Amino acid sequence: MDATFWATVALVIFLGVIVYFKVPGVIGKSLDARADKIRAELEEARRLREEAQQLLAEYQRKRKEAEQEAAEIVEAAKREAAALAAEAKQKTEDYVTRRAALAEQKIGQAEREAINEVRASAVDIAIAAARTLLADKVDAKLGAELFKSSLQDVKSKLN
Repeated sequence: MDATFWATVALVIFLGVIVYFKVPGVIGKSLDARADKIRAELEEARRLREEAQQLLAEYQRKRKEAEQEAAEIVEAAKREAAALAAEAKQKTEDYVTRRAALAEQKIGQAEREAINEVRASAVDIAIAAARTLLADKVDAKLGAELFKSSLQDVKSKLN
């Protein structure tokens, strides 16, 4: 009986004690529990990853919608600015046209007034000259009658 025999007997006894106390079952249960725990953690990680992907997709969709809305707002602002510019240009042109027409009316009125003043001055000068000439050549009674008829002729021509 050498040492190898006793080492083999000790090994068999040790394995028997381990089996008797159900150590392989406890180790198996422990490994199964650990495998279940790892499986649960993997499932949780997979679920969290799917949620993250869904959130990412949702945020990307919202970002695209926000970009589109911003582009629409910018386009609307451009259209409104162009409309306001066109309206301002039209109002300016209308204002200039009205001011030009008013200036032309004032010029025309000033021309008419100047012509009337010149006519009135010419009539007054002509009457005074006629009075002076007639006073020198005609007697007072005849001069007064001639003056009245001339004055009536001039007034009728002015009206």
